[in-house]
Amino acid sequence: MGFFFPPVRCRHDDLKEMLDSNKDSLKLEAMKRIVAMIARGKNASDLFPAVVKNVACKNIEVKKLVYVYLVRYAEEQQDLALLSISTFQRGLKDPNQLIRASALRVLSSIRVPIIVPIMMLAIKEAASDMSPYVRKTAAHAIPKLYSLDSDQKDQLIEVIEKLLADKTTLVAGSVVMAFEEVCPERIDLIHKNYRKLCNLLIDVEEWGQVVIINMLTRYARTQFLSPNQNESLLEESAEKAFYGSEEEDAKDAKVEAASLAKRKPYVMDPDHRLLLRNTKPLLQSRNAAVVMAVAQLYFHLAPKAEVGVIAKALVRLLRSHSEVQYVVLQNVATMSIKRRGMFEPYLKSFYIRSTDPTQIKILKLEVLTNLANETNISTILREFQTYIRSMDKDFVAATIQAIGRCATNIGKVRDTCLNGLVQLLSNRDELVVAESVVVIKKLLQMQPAQHSEIIKHMAKLTDNIQVPMARASILWLIGEYCEHVPKIAPDVLRKMAKSFTNEEDIVKLQVINLAAKLYLTNSKQSKLLTQYVLNLAKYDQNYDIRDRARFIRQLIVPTEKSGALNKYAKKLFLAQKPAPILESSFKDRDHFQLGSLSHLLNAKAVGYQELPDWPDEAPDPSVRNVEVPEWTKCTSREKRKEKVEKPFYSDSEGESGPTESADSEPESVSEESSSSSSSGSSSSGSEEEEEEEEEEEEGSGEQSEKEEEEEKRTKRKEKESSRQAAPGSVGSEEEKEEEEDGTKEAKKKKVSQGRKSCAETSSEEASASESSSSGSDSGSKVEAKRRKPPTSRAGPKEISLLDLDDFTPPPPQPVPSSSIVSTSLVTDLEGLMLTDTSLAPALLSPAFGAVRTYELLHRMAGEGLSVEYCFSRRPFPGDPHMVAIQIQISNNTDAEVKSLRVSEPKLLSGMRIQEFPEIERLVPGDTASVVMGIDFCDSTQAANFQLCTHTRHFYVSIQPPVGELMAPVFMSENEFKKEQGKLTGMSEITEKLTLPEKCRSDHAIVQQMTSAANVGRVPCGADNEYRFAAKTVTSGSLVLITLERREGGVAQLTVNSEKMVIGTMLVKDIIQALAQ
Repeated sequence: MGFFFPPVRCRHDDLKEMLDSNKDSLKLEAMKRIVAMIARGKNASDLFPAVVKNVACKNIEVKKLVYVYLVRYAEEQQDLALLSISTFQRGLKDPNQLIRASALRVLSSIRVPIIVPIMMLAIKEAASDMSPYVRKTAAHAIPKLYSLDSDQKDQLIEVIEKLLADKTTLVAGSVVMAFEEVCPERIDLIHKNYRKLCNLLIDVEEWGQVVIINMLTRYARTQFLSPNQNESLLEESAEKAFYGSEEEDAKDAKVEAASLAKRKPYVMDPDHRLLLRNTKPLLQSRNAAVVMAVAQLYFHLAPKAEVGVIAKALVRLLRSHSEVQYVVLQNVATMSIKRRGMFEPYLKSFYIRSTDPTQIKILKLEVLTNLANETNISTILREFQTYIRSMDKDFVAATIQAIGRCATNIGKVRDTCLNGLVQLLSNRDELVVAESVVVIKKLLQMQPAQHSEIIKHMAKLTDNIQVPMARASILWLIGEYCEHVPKIAPDVLRKMAKSFTNEEDIVKLQVINLAAKLYLTNSKQSKLLTQYVLNLAKYDQNYDIRDRARFIRQLIVPTEKSGALNKYAKKLFLAQKPAPILESSFKDRDHFQLGSLSHLLNAKAVGYQELPDWPDEAPDPSVRNVEVPEWTKCTSREKRKEKVEKPFYSDSEGESGPTESADSEPESVSEESSSSSSSGSSSSGSEEEEEEEEEEEEGSGEQSEKEEEEEKRTKRKEKESSRQAAPGSVGSEEEKEEEEDGTKEAKKKKVSQGRKSCAETSSEEASASESSSSGSDSGSKVEAKRRKPPTSRAGPKEISLLDLDDFTPPPPQPVPSSSIVSTSLVTDLEGLMLTDTSLAPALLSPAFGAVRTYELLHRMAGEGLSVEYCFSRRPFPGDPHMVAIQIQISNNTDAEVKSLRVSEPKLLSGMRIQEFPEIERLVPGDTASVVMGIDFCDSTQAANFQLCTHTRHFYVSIQPPVGELMAPVFMSENEFKKEQGKLTGMSEITEKLTLPEKCRSDHAIVQQMTSAANVGRVPCGADNEYRFAAKTVTSGSLVLITLERREGGVAQLTVNSEKMVIGTMLVKDIIQALAQ
C-alpha cells in the first residue's frame, strides 16, 4: 500500500531549490518566506548553507534579507559563517550603506576569537565611514567585540573617542551605549562632548535619548554641586514663629548670619542648567522610557522647587499598558516617600480600578499610603473600605496592611483604624481576619493598657482562626500582656496544650513562650501546664522547638545546675519591647538610580553602576570648554593661506584677504573658491575700479573684443614655443599674464583649482617674479581658461588647460597658425564641472600615448582566427561600472567565419559581462572591431568565457591589470590633501625607489605613471612632487597617488586607497613601469 503515499521530501527542499535558482525573483521570494519563518519563531538554521551562498547576490533586496538571516544564525553556525568571511569583508566596501552596515553586523555576530583583528579593522574603517548609519553600526559592534576580547579595550576606547566627537544624532546614542559598556569610568571622554550631547539630545532617537540621559545623570553627579545643599538652612529660616518678640528675631538673625557665613551661597553651574533645560521638553515624549529617564534625572539632579514638573508627566504614563504602569508606579512609590507634596494634586489618579492587575493595585495602595496625611486621610480610608470588599484576597490583605500603616503614621486616626480592623475580625473570610489580627497586634503594642477588651476579643478567636500566623500573633499578644488578661491567659494555654502536637511550628514556639511567661507571672495556675508543654516540646520532631524547650526549662525552672540567669528570667521574658514601626518597603530603594533594573528588583543587578555622591567642592568647569576660536584660527588660517593668501593682482590684497577670513569657520572648498574673487575685491578699492572699467569695455560692443582676441591668439602662438623651452616657469608666466590682462578679464577670472594650486606654494617668490618677468612669458593655458563666458562662473571646480598639458603626447601635433588651442576644445571645456557625473574621461583618452594590446586568441590556437584586445580607457556606454574592452578580430583563414559571439561566461561571484553584438559574417582577410564591457568587481581575477563561431568554441579569458580597474578623477590640490587625510593608516602604502636616468624628467614620469594606470593628474605647486587621482570603476573608491622626487634619483611613492589589495598591486605596477 506504500504507493498511496507521496515520497517524503527533505525539509525545506522547495526553499533550497528557489535559493539555488538563477532568478532573483525566486531568491527574493524564498528569503521573504525564510525571514517570515524566523519572525514566527520557527527554526530555519538548516537553510544556512543555501542562504550563505547568496550573500554575494547582486540584487540589493535579496542581499539585505540574506544579511538579516545571517545576523540571526551567524553565532550558531560559526564554521559556515567563517567560510564566507571574505564576502563579508567585500560587503564592507559595498557602495550601498545598508549592505556595509549589515556586513559589519554579521561580522560582529560571529563569536570566534580568531577573527578579532578583522573585526577591529572593520570597526575602525566603519567609524570613518561617510554614512552615519554605518558609523552607528560600528558603535553597536564595539560592545560585541569587547565582550569577545576585553584586551582590545584600549583600541576600542580610541574608536569611542572618535565617534563621541561625531556631530550626527544617529550616532550619538549608540556610541554612548558603547561608552557605558566598555569604559564608563573614563569620564574625561565626556568633558569635551558634554554640551554637544546636551544640545543634540532633543533630536536623537528615543532609545539613544534614554542611554544619554542616564549617562549624563551620573556625569552631573560627579561634576556639579548639589542644588539642595542649603535646603535645611532654608527650611529653618522659613519656619519662624508667626508671633515672636523682637529680641528673639534679632537672635535668629545673628544665628542665620553666622550659618550663612559658613556656607557659600549656591550658584548653579551653567552646564548643570543646560542639562535641565534641554531635557525638560522630553517629558512630553511619546516614549515612556524617555519620560522615565528625564523624571529620574530631575529627581536626582534638580533643585527641590523644580522637581514637581515631572509629576504630571509620570501620571500621564499611568494611562499606558500595565507593564509601563508597573515600572512607573515602582518609581513613583520611591519618589512619594521623600517628595510627598509633588504627587498630592494627582491623588485621584492613584485610585484603584477593578480592571487593574493585582500588582498594579498593590503599588497604587503603596502610593496612596505614602501620600496620606491629616488632610486627605478620611478620603483615603473611605477608598480602603471599598477595597476590603474586593474578591482579590492578596489585594485585601495589602489594604489591611495599608490601613495599619496609616494608623501608625497619623495618630488622630489610630483609634478609628483599630475599631475598623476589630470589626473585620467578624468577617467570614478567614484570610481577612488573619491579616487583621497581625495588623492589630502591631497597633496594640503602641497602647496596650487602653485596649485590654480587644485582647480578650482576640483570645476568643483561637477556636476559629486556623491561619498559623494569626494564631501565633494572638498567642504572642496574650503572653506579652498576660497581666491585663489574668483570667483568660491560663485557659488559652490549656486549650493550646491539648492541640500542641497538631499545630504548626510557628504556633508551637509561641505556645512555649506563652507557657514560660505565665509560669513567671502566675505559676500557681500554670506550673503543671507549663511542664506538660515543655515535655511535649522536648520530643518534638523539629530541633528548633526541642532546643527552645530545653533552653526555657533551664531558664525558668530553678535547679542545682542552673546558673544565675534564672534570677533574671522575668526581666528577659517580660522586658518592655519597642512598638514596631510600619514602614514602606520602598523606603531604602532610593540609593539605586531610579528607572534602573536594580531599583525595580531592589537588588544590585549585573552591570549596574552606582549613582555617585555629590562632590563637596565643584570640579573645574573649564574642562568642558571646547576651544573653538583657537582651533578655527590655527586650521582655517593655514587653509586660507593656501586658498586666499596668493593675491590676484597685488600684494596689498593678499595681506588683507586672509585677515578678514581668518576668524570665520572653514567652509567647503567649492564655497571658498567661488567666493574668493568677491572677498578679494572687498579688500581693495582699486580692484572695484578695475571691474567698473571692465564692465564699460564689455558694453562697448563685440568688435573691440574680437580684436583683443586676435591679438592674444598671436601672442599665445609666440609664447607657446618659449613655454616648451622653459617648462618650469609656469607659475610666474601665469601670474604675469594675470597682471597684464586683469583689468579687461576681471569678470571672467574664475580661478581654476589648478592655477590656484600653483600659486599656493609660491606666494612670495611668485609675486617677486611677477614684476621681473617679461611680457612675452605668459602661458597660453590660463588665457584659454579665462575666456570662459560668465555662465560658468557659478562652477567652483573647472578644468584648466594647465591640467591637460601634462598628458600631451611627446611629438607635438601640428597646429593651425591662428591658435594653439582649437575653438572646439575651448567650447568643450566651457562650464565643465568637477563632479562625479561629468568627469568625461573620454576627453583625455587620446592623450594617454600608445595603447597596450593583449592577445586573446592566437591564430594557431584559433585555427586562423586571431583575436587581440586592449583597454580603451573610455566609459562603457551601457554601464559606467564596467571596464570597456576593445576587441579586434582578424580572419586569417580562406573561409568565411560566421556567427562570432560570446557565450557561457564563467565569472566569479559579483562579476558581470556585457557581450558584444554578434558578428554575422567575417570574410577572409577582414578585421572587425567590437567593444564589450566587464564588471571585474574591483578585482584582478580573470573573466572566463567562450568565443564561438558557427563551427567552433574557443575558451578564452581576460585578466585586467590593476591600473585598468579605475577611471581618472580631476580635483584640486586642496581636495586631494583633504581626501588623502582621510585615507591614512592601513589605507596608505609607501615605497621608496630609484628612478633611472631616462625617467627623471617631468614628461617621462607623467607618461610612465599614466601608462601604468588610468589616472588623472592633480595640479601641484611643488616642482618635485607629482600627484594623480582616480576612482575604481565598480565601487567608486578613491585611489590617490603621490610621487615625491628627491636628490640623486631617489623617489618616494605613496598610494592612498581604502582598497588595500588594489593599493598594494598598484604600487608594484607603478614601480615596475618607472624602472623601465
